[in-house]
Amino acid sequence: MSALELTEAISRGELSPVDVLDAVMEQVKRYNPELNAIVTITEESARESAKKAEKMVKKDEKLGPLHGVPITIKDLVFTKGVRTTFGSKLYENFIPDEDAVLVERLKKAGAVIIGKTNVPKFGLIPVTDNLVFGRTRNPWDKSKTTGGSSGGAAAAVAAGMGPLASGSDGGGSIRIPSSLCGVYGIKPSFGRVPSYHPGLYGWETVACEGPIARTVADAALMLDVMAGPDDRDRFSLPAASVNYLETVEDGIEGSKIAYSPDLGYAVVDPEVEKLTRKATFSFEKLGCEVAETKPDLFDMQYELITMVIAETITANEEHLEEWKEKMYPLYLGYLQLEETFSVRDIVRVQYKREELWEKMRKIFENYDFLLTPTTAVPAFEIEEGTMGPTEIAGETVGPVGWIAFTYPFNFTGQPAASVPCGFTEDGLPVGLQIVGNRYDDEGVLRASRAFEKAFPWQDKKPPL
Repeated sequence: MSALELTEAISRGELSPVDVLDAVMEQVKRYNPELNAIVTITEESARESAKKAEKMVKKDEKLGPLHGVPITIKDLVFTKGVRTTFGSKLYENFIPDEDAVLVERLKKAGAVIIGKTNVPKFGLIPVTDNLVFGRTRNPWDKSKTTGGSSGGAAAAVAAGMGPLASGSDGGGSIRIPSSLCGVYGIKPSFGRVPSYHPGLYGWETVACEGPIARTVADAALMLDVMAGPDDRDRFSLPAASVNYLETVEDGIEGSKIAYSPDLGYAVVDPEVEKLTRKATFSFEKLGCEVAETKPDLFDMQYELITMVIAETITANEEHLEEWKEKMYPLYLGYLQLEETFSVRDIVRVQYKREELWEKMRKIFENYDFLLTPTTAVPAFEIEEGTMGPTEIAGETVGPVGWIAFTYPFNFTGQPAASVPCGFTEDGLPVGLQIVGNRYDDEGVLRASRAFEKAFPWQDKKPPL
């Protein structure tokens, strides 16, 4: 059942929050040992929350929009009283004494937190593996990666371990695993969901927190709960003028859609390109005007690597020697790059960012949405010491070349979602990325829902 269906059934007294929790925990105990999606399970506190939720229903008290719904929280997010490791040996036993804003809001809405989901160390790479918990496996093929950094979150939702999960996205970390795991994920506009993690620095001007779900309506419901200003995050946006759940069914007839299979620089697997192209042009049947475009964009791969390494090392400089001893092996080579950066390299990231937005702005002067593949490849084999394929369609690509479609929109701050749009011949899910103009989270959700209604995916289950 979707989160929306659960809340309606619970509020009518047709379902007990305790029974819902029992069903979800049975699924967790059955499949989590082989997938390693949830790394800290909070069954005891979840049961207390579910019992409290049940009593509130019986007393006819006012219920929150997520009353009694099981949810997981990404292990990069401060969760009061619950071990939060950031996938790092440095924080293996860290227990925050306060909640992140989104956790506060989810609790207030009545959600039942069942655990923390796996991440790569500090969320730095697009595959989910670390020295504390190990790797997360893809429910569609356990030999394949989930992507990252919200890999545990997407795998949990795909495997039925609750209908909702919190994710975060600094370069694609919601959209990448959503695409590879066949679920829906939306990176909201930068600042739409307040981010507050005291003392944990890095990614401040690109990272967003948002929902991962099996349905678009569930994501809209969750975003309604999470969004809105908070002074603890000086980048947080004013409250939106709409309720996302109420407007998600409004459709997008008459919209102008641009499709780019490569953004002008990316290399794409032919099967992924074929599926996303077919999905994009199916919007013509929904009353949209669709055109392929060849944007004059440039790759921000080097800028992303520069920013991530410089910010992460600076944030951890007091513990750098200790960190090196406890570092995920793949990170060691990138650590050395920091010594090659100059002040000009750091400043140049911001200049290139402005140039990118100038080009992107011109695209959205003519179109309402830009559609692309979410990732350049489907899920690939898990291998030690690699962030992904170094060759796509016979061409050599850089270390993050396979996620070339996601990080541009972290630099521009635009809302972007990954919608399941088909399966490869090997049965692996492929995601279509829907990008909206600045602050048009509502439009992205409506476009996602229109596609979901025409080509439903939510009932397709991985072969566990």
